[in-house]
Amino acid sequence: MKTSIARWTSPFTICFSLALTAFAQNPSPTGRQHDPRIGQIIHTLEEARGISETDLSPSGEWIAWNAGGIELAPLNDPAHSRRITACANGANGANGEEEGIAWSPNSKNLAFFSNCTPDHRTAIFLADPASKAAPRLLATLSGFAEQMQWSPDGKAIAFLYVEGATRPSGALAAMKPPSGVIGVEGLEVQRVAAVDVASGQLQQLTPANSHVYEFDWSPDSHYVVYIAAPPPGENNWWVAKLYTEEVLRPGEPLARGCNVNGECTFPKLILDPNSPGLLHGLQLAVPRWSPDGSQIGFIAGLMSDQGSTGGDIYVVPSAGGEPKDVTPDRQASPAWFEWLDERQLGVAEIEGADSHLFVLNIETGQESSQYNVTIPASIGAGGLEMRISVSNSNNIAFVESSFEHPPEVWAGEINNLKQITHYNDGVKPLWGKTESVKWTNDGFNVQGWLIYPADYDPAKKYPLIVYVHGGPSSAVVPRWPGVGYGGVPFSALGYFVLMPNPRGSYGEGEKFTAANKKDFGYGDLRDVLAGVDKVTSTLPVDPQRVGLTGWSYGGFMTMFTVTQTNRFRAAVAGAGIANWQSYYGQNSIDQWMIPFFGASVYDDPAAYAKSSAINFIKRVKTPTLVVVGDRDGECPAPQSFEFWHALRDQHVPTELVVYPNEGHHFVDRDHRRDVLERALAWFEEYMPAN
Repeated sequence: MKTSIARWTSPFTICFSLALTAFAQNPSPTGRQHDPRIGQIIHTLEEARGISETDLSPSGEWIAWNAGGIELAPLNDPAHSRRITACANGANGANGEEEGIAWSPNSKNLAFFSNCTPDHRTAIFLADPASKAAPRLLATLSGFAEQMQWSPDGKAIAFLYVEGATRPSGALAAMKPPSGVIGVEGLEVQRVAAVDVASGQLQQLTPANSHVYEFDWSPDSHYVVYIAAPPPGENNWWVAKLYTEEVLRPGEPLARGCNVNGECTFPKLILDPNSPGLLHGLQLAVPRWSPDGSQIGFIAGLMSDQGSTGGDIYVVPSAGGEPKDVTPDRQASPAWFEWLDERQLGVAEIEGADSHLFVLNIETGQESSQYNVTIPASIGAGGLEMRISVSNSNNIAFVESSFEHPPEVWAGEINNLKQITHYNDGVKPLWGKTESVKWTNDGFNVQGWLIYPADYDPAKKYPLIVYVHGGPSSAVVPRWPGVGYGGVPFSALGYFVLMPNPRGSYGEGEKFTAANKKDFGYGDLRDVLAGVDKVTSTLPVDPQRVGLTGWSYGGFMTMFTVTQTNRFRAAVAGAGIANWQSYYGQNSIDQWMIPFFGASVYDDPAAYAKSSAINFIKRVKTPTLVVVGDRDGECPAPQSFEFWHALRDQHVPTELVVYPNEGHHFVDRDHRRDVLERALAWFEEYMPAN
C-alpha cells in the first residue's frame, strides 16, 4: 500500500460503513430446507484429527508432532508417545495453545511456544525428551511469534516476532479496523528476535524499519540471512529484498560489522529483485545458508501469495554477487529445499499434480536416482510450505494427507517411509473416487483433479461443479479437506467435481506459472473450459447442470466467468474481485498486482479494465451467491458488495453474506461451516443433483 493520509469521516465512508454493517450481522439460515446429508458431510470433516506439524530430532532418535497437543516418541517406537505440555492439567484446547516445535542441535531439548502462563502471554518452553519432568520456562514474550529456529551452536533460539501485536502477521488474518493516519500509524513490524538459552534474555536482531518474512542462521551462528521489506508488511512482500545481518549476542563486544564509532556495515543487501537483472519482478522465499557458509540458496518465482511458494532454486555468494539458477527450465515448481552438503540439496516440489521429493546435485543439475520419490498427496512438516523435517542421518518426517486419507505423520528413509500416527485410520471419505485428468489447450499441458459422485452409477447423469483454486500462483494437490470452503464435499451430494490447475498454477514450471500475466480471466478461463469439455464429453455429465465456484482468485474467476459465458447454471463467488481498478485502491496488498499486470492501475488502467467483471456485468444470467469476510485485506468486502449490487440491479438471482470479524482466511468454526452449508444449498436449489 502506498503511504497516504486518509480520514474516515467523509459522508461516503460513513454511509458505506453503515451499509456493510447491515450485512455483517451474524449470518442466519436462509430458510431453505437443506439436504440432511450436509450435516453428515460436516461431521465427517470435523471427525478427522488435524496434525499441524512434526519434527525429527537431529540425532534421529526422537520424533515430535502436534495434533491438538504436542506428542513425543522414540522414532523406533512411536506407539509409546507421551504428551509434552506446559499446561497445568496436561491438556490444551480451552486451557491453552502450544505449537512451533523445534529441536536443539544436540537433540537434548525440544522448544515450543505456549500460552499456558499465568497471564496467557506466549512463552518459550524447553522439554527434555529423556526426562518426564515438566517443561521449563525459558522466556515470556509480548506479541506474535512463529518460525522458531535454534542457532547451530545451540546457544540461541531465533524466531519471527511482532512485539505488541494485535493480530497474527500477514495478509490472511483479519485486518484491524481502519482508523487514524492510514499507512503511518499502528504499523506492526515483524522482526527476527532471539532468546539466549543460558539467560533467557530477548534481543531483536533485525532493524525496526524492516518487516521480515523468512530467515535462516549462518552455520557459524554469527549471522542471519533474511527476506524483508519496509512496513506495512502485509503489502510489501512482493518487493522484499535479501539481506544478511550480524548477530551480536548479549555480553559480546562491539559487533564485527561495526567500527569503534558504532558505524555498521550491516544489514548487508545481498539481492534486490526490483533492480534490472535475472530476478527482476520475481518474489523471494526460503533463504538457506550452505553448510560451509559460502553460499545462500533461495527460491525465486512469480508468486501471488506470501507463503504459497513456487519457482526456481537459485544460489548466490553469501558476500553478494550474481545469482545462479540451479533448476533452469524445470517442468515443476520447487517449494522448499534444504542443503545436505555443499553440492547437494534435498528438494520438495509440486510436479504435475503430485508431491515430489528428491536430491539435486547443483553442480551437475542431476537428480539422485537413489533418493527420489513421488507422492500423490500433500506433504509438509509445518511452517514453510512443503517443509520436510530432516535428521542428521537423512531420515525425514512430514504430515501427509490426500483425498482418500486424512492426515497422519510419516517418517523414515525416503524410500522406506512408515506411518507414525494412526489417529484417523477409521475415518473414511463420504465422497467418490478421484483421478487426475489431463488435457491440452493453446499449446499448454493442463491437469486437474476429478472427483466422482459418491455411489457413482455410470448409467445415470450427474451435475458437475468446477472449483477454481486461489492464487493464482498455487495448485490443487490431493489433500483431505477441512471444515471450510472447498470442492471435495460437493461429491458427497452427488456431483462430479473438477478442480483444474490452469495456466498460472504451479506444477508445470515457471513459464506455465507466468502464462497468465496481463491475461487474467482469458487464457486461464479457456483452460478451465477445455477441461469442462474433456469431462463432459467422456463422462455422464448433464451439460445443463454445470456450476462454478472458487475462493480468492477462484472467486474472481467465478465473477469474471459468468460475464463471459452462460454455460454455468449456478455460481458461488467466495472473497472475489469484481473490479480490478477499484480493487487496486481498496486492498492491503496492492504490490502483488504489478508483477502480474505489468504496471500500476494509474499507469495502465486498460490492463486492469479488461479483466474486470463489472465492465461486462450486463451479460450475466447465472444465479450467484457471494460471500466474504468484513475485514478481508486481500479481497476486501466492497468488491463483493459491488458485484452483488450489480447483479441485483440486473435482476439476476443473487445473495450476499458478509461474515463479521473475518479476514481472507476464516477462523470462526461456525462461519466456516455456514459458508459450506450455504454453498451446498445454493447449488442444490439451482442445479440439484437428483
